[in-house]
Amino acid sequence: MQLQVILNALGRHGSFVYESVVWADSSKRGLLVRIRPRRRSRPICSGCGNRGGTYDHLPERRFQHVPLWGLAVWLVYAARRVACPACGVKVERLPWASGKERTTSSFQWFLARWAKRLSWRETAAIFGTSWHTVFRAVKMAVCWGIRHRELEGIEAIGIDEVAYRKGHQYFTLVYQIDRGSRRLLWVGQDRTKETLGRFFRFFGRRRTERLKYICSDMWKAYLSVIAREANGALHILDRFHIMQLFNKAIDKVRAQEARELKRKGFEVLKRTRWLLLKRRGNLKRKEVLRLNELLTHNLRTVKCYLMKEDFQRLWDYKAPWRIGSFFQEWLDRALSTRIEPMRNLARTLERHAEQIFNWFEAKGEISAGAVEGMNLKVKLTTRRSYGFRDPSTLKYALYHNLGNLPEPPSTHKF
Repeated sequence: MQLQVILNALGRHGSFVYESVVWADSSKRGLLVRIRPRRRSRPICSGCGNRGGTYDHLPERRFQHVPLWGLAVWLVYAARRVACPACGVKVERLPWASGKERTTSSFQWFLARWAKRLSWRETAAIFGTSWHTVFRAVKMAVCWGIRHRELEGIEAIGIDEVAYRKGHQYFTLVYQIDRGSRRLLWVGQDRTKETLGRFFRFFGRRRTERLKYICSDMWKAYLSVIAREANGALHILDRFHIMQLFNKAIDKVRAQEARELKRKGFEVLKRTRWLLLKRRGNLKRKEVLRLNELLTHNLRTVKCYLMKEDFQRLWDYKAPWRIGSFFQEWLDRALSTRIEPMRNLARTLERHAEQIFNWFEAKGEISAGAVEGMNLKVKLTTRRSYGFRDPSTLKYALYHNLGNLPEPPSTHKF
């Protein structure tokens, strides 16, 4: 079977013919596939899309194509210029490449699919191209996917912010967290009211009114916008962020008490930070023994840790009256202590009691860890893309890896 037959089967272009295939050079490490227009075919104007007469021909150009059997492949074609009555003299539209790209659309999709599994630099090195070529392929795939994705039927979204650079540089991220369908929906720069407001304008009033659940943290800017734009949805405070507030309070108390003990010559709290912040089920055997020893001391840090562990019981209750009773009892105990970080935490929880109780109403409908699971993937993506100076480049990487964007049919999948 000749190579032209394979190319015609997988990438046939009606007005063009694969004329010949030759070695690119004496090393025989690449192939040149020459293309010519069919006889009496008229070129298509790249401006308006209408056919016109041939004005002249440009010099031959090479378009890098999908490699074959470990060989680099280039399509070679001398583009025609069109004498278009509407647009004037324009270069013809090519079905295998767009604009001034020197790579074929097939090769761009090939690179974009591999760029999900490898870093962009590794993808470029393996397939003999440049980092910028891989970036343009990813950008093309993201733009195509966003134009063709389906946004109907979304009932639950999660909103969070992620720092992408030092100096309080944040992205606002909105995820779909419906059971069985989790993806990144939208990325906005900064974490302000205006940023989240742009998402709801993009999402539209009709889709917003159909939302049943919104999960977020306690950032005031988000709370006010959600109350204004989506007051019909059940607003849930993410359980992970609530426990994160506990960890911050414990860490603050531990650091202060450790300094006081060190001045007195005691170092009982030395190297205990992660013993107190990690979940007990994630501790190793040595760490469990060390924690049990620490809990025998009468310290403010120990008291805060025990209060955090006691609060975890809240998530196991099912009866509304028991939930409210336990919550109020815990708040009373926390407010009666002389540990200011815990008192501040109790006041914060009291202000957001309604959103915390909403978690129980939505239990079983959405996963409390869905947003944090997506955030973990965001951090992995930003780590792989370390060094990007332009935030828009990182946005493309996030959409590409987390957006679950559609792709056109292809001859093979990886």
